Amino acid sequence: MKPIVLLKRIIFIAALIPAAMLIADAVRGNLTANPIEYITHQTGDWAIRFLVITLAVTPIRRVSGWNPIIQLRRMLGLFAFFYATLHFLTWFVLDWFFDFRQMLEDVTMRPFITLGMATFLMLLALAVTSTTASMRRLGRRWTQLHRLIYVASITALTHFWMVGKVLLTEVTYWAVALTALLGFRVWWVLRTRVRAHTAAATFDGNKSFP
Repeated sequence: MKPIVLLKRIIFIAALIPAAMLIADAVRGNLTANPIEYITHQTGDWAIRFLVITLAVTPIRRVSGWNPIIQLRRMLGLFAFFYATLHFLTWFVLDWFFDFRQMLEDVTMRPFITLGMATFLMLLALAVTSTTASMRRLGRRWTQLHRLIYVASITALTHFWMVGKVLLTEVTYWAVALTALLGFRVWWVLRTRVRAHTAAATFDGNKSFP
């Protein structure tokens, strides 16, 4: 068995543990005095964690040179969407119990809910188009669309911060991680462009001296 296949299976099982623990807590009645808030925070936290982990895959590949790791990115991204969906359903079903009028008011009146909904819709678009068939159908537009993950990660973290019921250290931790990952991407793009420009200039110079 290839190492990447084994790693994918291990990560898949590990990624389900938080959901399994929530179910176990529910069965044992250990969802704290405010179970809806507890589930909301747990699912939201794991959605952000998987978003950041997903964003870390490409930098790890570029630094390590281990290309097979890129095969983990789609699975990790889908787990981010999975926990974001549980987070959304907690609000949709448990919090408002399908009261569409109140939900619409909640989305329009509370900015952090607006950001949360926008983030979920972006992740939904990414999940729906994560298939190989979508990549072929969309072509270059697929890459442009999937850059939304960077926007979604920023809006998710802002939503997390605006909730106001999380520790500042938690927000700072994820903000630092996200800034580092986005900074790496910017640095890599600039580095690639500079190298391409230098190579082009060298090629043009060589043509001048046959």
